Amino acid sequence: LTQPGSELKKPGESVKLSCQTSGFSLSSSWMAWIRQKPGMGLEWLGEISPDGSTINYIASIRGRFIISKDNSAGLLNLQMNSLQAEDTAVYYCAKYGAQ
Repeated sequence: LTQPGSELKKPGESVKLSCQTSGFSLSSSWMAWIRQKPGMGLEWLGEISPDGSTINYIASIRGRFIISKDNSAGLLNLQMNSLQAEDTAVYYCAKYGAQ
């Protein structure tokens, strides 16, 4: 899983994070986004099913963040809208299960 570097945004702005996958089939894998705010533990944000038909979110981001993916390109995306200072964090993509 390969992710881009840092992004600096102001409150109210939007940003799209993408995670490039390789070595496994994205169309056969549940995927998730996780973040870690400064000085805090890991926080699960949401998940997307292998075919993309089921997407679950934590309540605090529902309506602002959108998880999507492009199976053919091997990309997992996190569209973050109406950013807040509280969204400052390191964001990670993750694959469920073993290789």
